[in-house]
Amino acid sequence: MDLERERQLISRMGTQLPGEADLQDFCAHGEIVSAIAALVAKALGEDEAFCREIAVAGMLHDIGKLELADVIYGHRDDIMAVERSKYVRMHPALGIDVLRKEGAYSEEVISFIANHHENFDGTGYPNHLEGEEIPYGARILRVCDVFAALVSNRRYRSAFSIDTAIEMMIDDVKDYDMKVFLAFLSVVYSNEFAGVRDMINRAQANAALLSSQPGEPPHAGDRGLHA
Repeated sequence: MDLERERQLISRMGTQLPGEADLQDFCAHGEIVSAIAALVAKALGEDEAFCREIAVAGMLHDIGKLELADVIYGHRDDIMAVERSKYVRMHPALGIDVLRKEGAYSEEVISFIANHHENFDGTGYPNHLEGEEIPYGARILRVCDVFAALVSNRRYRSAFSIDTAIEMMIDDVKDYDMKVFLAFLSVVYSNEFAGVRDMINRAQANAALLSSQPGEPPHAGDRGLHA
């Protein structure tokens, strides 16, 4: 699926990131979420147009974080974790602003991105939506985003294995639309997942290589807030 326009937008905004490792980590996370989300949508029986929309939303779901690059990704010791968390929670709303200014994205894509941190049981953010109040695409992104974060290296921990990540998600299954989660599991254990598995392995290897280079600080990732 062609996501070159989305890659160019990230590259343009990514100049605000502190280092190359941060930009590569950001891009890899978006690529993985996008790929899984498209497969999950297909498994749910959605048409090609919807699969395209969810892939775009997956690629850009964290675009609002680039508006706060210095706070979220900056290697700063003057910002407390609770303050950084407050800023991180602003990124869905900032993402809306970015995409509307771009003028190239549908309101459906924007609604998916705006609500991708809402939990099915109402404990998410920013609006504590519950169940089917949450846009369908956002429910798909929620599952894919959490998984992609868990299987990625972070500056505070190594990546979890795929099986461990799924076990952890099962422990928090109340956060997810069960229909979506079951479709996600069917994708992970299908032959179609091989390409995504390769993407995950490349992202892990690249993050390890960059973090080991002299003078290159460990990439900031999401500073303790998975997904």
